[in-house]
Amino acid sequence: MLIGSKGGRSRREVDPGIVLVLGGRSEIGLEVATRLAPGRVVVLAARRSGDLDEERAAVLAAGAAAVETVEFDADDLAGHGRMLSSVVETHGPIGVAVLAFGILGDQQRAEEEAAHAVQIVHTDYVAQVGILTHLAALLRARGSGQIMVFSSVAGWRVRRANYVYGSAKAGLDGFASGLTDALHGTGVHVLLVRPGFVIGRMTHGMDPAPLSSTAPQVADAAVAALRARRATVWVPWVLQPVFFGMRLLPRALWRRMPR
Repeated sequence: MLIGSKGGRSRREVDPGIVLVLGGRSEIGLEVATRLAPGRVVVLAARRSGDLDEERAAVLAAGAAAVETVEFDADDLAGHGRMLSSVVETHGPIGVAVLAFGILGDQQRAEEEAAHAVQIVHTDYVAQVGILTHLAALLRARGSGQIMVFSSVAGWRVRRANYVYGSAKAGLDGFASGLTDALHGTGVHVLLVRPGFVIGRMTHGMDPAPLSSTAPQVADAAVAALRARRATVWVPWVLQPVFFGMRLLPRALWRRMPR
């Protein structure tokens, strides 16, 4: 067992407190929740929170001490602070917050309809910035807590084939990276997860890209990195050198890359 220097806490343990999953229907978010569930209170936050019976049952079966649900609309920026305050007041301090909400959107539609392009960027970037800022202030005041943020390799170098979604992930990646530095020394840990193509509901009907992963594989890597207090993790790991190399491709070649 690895022992950390801060408070003698094991580097394999996550911070004490509730596990809050923002995006309680997310396949990856639920996989993360089941891995962190044993002995903990897990709060699933989502729209239509009264319809999360299957999700609650899965997390309870994984060993959670209790599973609660709360109403959460990511696009309702004004409600973020109230929701987080209510969660802490009702269920206790946050040990781990998992940002698992987002939309893929339709690239072709977004190129033709400005409102749809803005919707993608609002949910995948603006709403994430809002909730991250509230969470950072809350956890900084407490002096502990961990935040898991899901970026994407799509944001590492934005491709023509999915530039609306990719640009939102690029913004989120940059924001989370800066937030990590801003919280250094405060006791708050931010993990930035950069998965490649994930086979699941969001990508149903799409041809899997090379080096694809499943939700359980992403969750395994993310939780291991959370326990190790890493700042970033690529899933699968081989995508890191691959995409560093792709940054060197000439634009004439890059614009022809598939999503």
